[in-house]
Amino acid sequence: MSEISQLSPKAVWQFFDQICSIPHPSKYEEQLAQFIVEFAKKEGLDVRRDETGNVIIKKPATAGMENRKGVVLQAHIDMVPQKNEETVHDFTTDPIQPFIDGEWVTAKGTTLGADNGMGMASCLAVLAAKDIEHGPLEVLLTIDEEAGMTGAFGLKEGWLEGDILLNTDSEQEGEVYMGCAGGVNGAITLDIKREAVPASHQAIKLVLKGLKGGHSGCDIHTGRGNANKLMTRFLVGHADELGLRVNNFTGGSLRNAIPREASAIVTLPAENVDQLNTLFAHYQTLLNAELGHVETDINLFTESAELPADVMVMADQTRLINVLNVCPNGVIRMSDDIEGVVETSLNMGVITTENDKVIVLCLVRSLTDSGRSYVESMLQSLATLAGAQCEFSGTYPGWKPDANSEIMHVFRDMYQEMYGNKPNIMVIHAGLECGLFKEPYPKMDMLSFGPTIKFPHSPDEKVKIDTVQMFWDQMIAVLRNIPVKK
Repeated sequence: MSEISQLSPKAVWQFFDQICSIPHPSKYEEQLAQFIVEFAKKEGLDVRRDETGNVIIKKPATAGMENRKGVVLQAHIDMVPQKNEETVHDFTTDPIQPFIDGEWVTAKGTTLGADNGMGMASCLAVLAAKDIEHGPLEVLLTIDEEAGMTGAFGLKEGWLEGDILLNTDSEQEGEVYMGCAGGVNGAITLDIKREAVPASHQAIKLVLKGLKGGHSGCDIHTGRGNANKLMTRFLVGHADELGLRVNNFTGGSLRNAIPREASAIVTLPAENVDQLNTLFAHYQTLLNAELGHVETDINLFTESAELPADVMVMADQTRLINVLNVCPNGVIRMSDDIEGVVETSLNMGVITTENDKVIVLCLVRSLTDSGRSYVESMLQSLATLAGAQCEFSGTYPGWKPDANSEIMHVFRDMYQEMYGNKPNIMVIHAGLECGLFKEPYPKMDMLSFGPTIKFPHSPDEKVKIDTVQMFWDQMIAVLRNIPVKK
């Protein structure tokens, strides 16, 4: 057990410590899922797996609470795997290394997995507790939320019996969520022809790193740089001037994380290398001036590279650079109905280069179906103009707010009684699984809450220690105050 296991509330932190010790990036959650199944069996609880791989655990009501509405506590098992470039870490085999940093818990060089590990730990702590009052209780732990919401998509009607679902995947104490954005993945594929490297060319690797990155929903409005867009900007400005020929462009690693790093392998006339180095250094100065208040560690540098066998033909290189330059990115529209909330956005998340094609993977988010469709049409039009292919996949619905939600009123009144003020009732621009749960369980009353987590989906991820105690206190209180089933 690490030092975090001594924090309060101990039950939650000890489970989170165990979660950190078991690798569980998206698509590789099985080891942790099996740990949870074995834990439930040892507790004498009814535990099942559905055909998708989700874990469902039931715990009977405590004495005198049998007449309350049934509650489903919900979290997702997987975490986002992001690390600093210099960090040696294999997310499929190596444990996360959490440590206390003042008022926060963070991890050594990687994402912490507080998203959604803190929620999962609280669910397990409730299952293990012998002194918490609650009605009929179920815990639903879904797989693969971060990489496609596979578990939520696969959940079928008839598996859950509860009337109320408490999602634990929110990331700001004092805010309780009753709605979220929907989304869709967009992939633009550009076919690329290649030709021999021009004579007397030298190969250089352009590297841009050190950006904060972050969650493409929660952080999209913060003004953080997108490494893919910033690298493109340099190429647009200087490719012709320097005689650059592009062999490879790579950037980002996840569609739902703002890209922190990008690189391009280029060739150019040997006599222009010094000018390239000067312009790239000047570009760092420019970015520091523009973004320095937000991006405090921007790092641009060049390094020698082995001369590649070929480069993109000029027409395809020009087409690629122009597509990346004009591709929408960031906030498209703020909500008119909910002050300070993004309505529609797009994250140009991942660029990969193969021998004969370049693939640009984006994530569109919107509180409205019409807003999502509008951005889809932008990407489709861009692809049409560029002679590229555009495909959409993984569409998931938003979660429409319910002003008459009984559990929201219960939570609001309980919170005010505990702290003397009401929580902020919000709609979040990030995607939550609640919208998908509404498909098989349309009558289930839902809300989402959690402790304060900063910079999820990046190696700077951290959770504020005192808010974990508050989150736990709220969970215990809301379970005690669940209404009687009529």
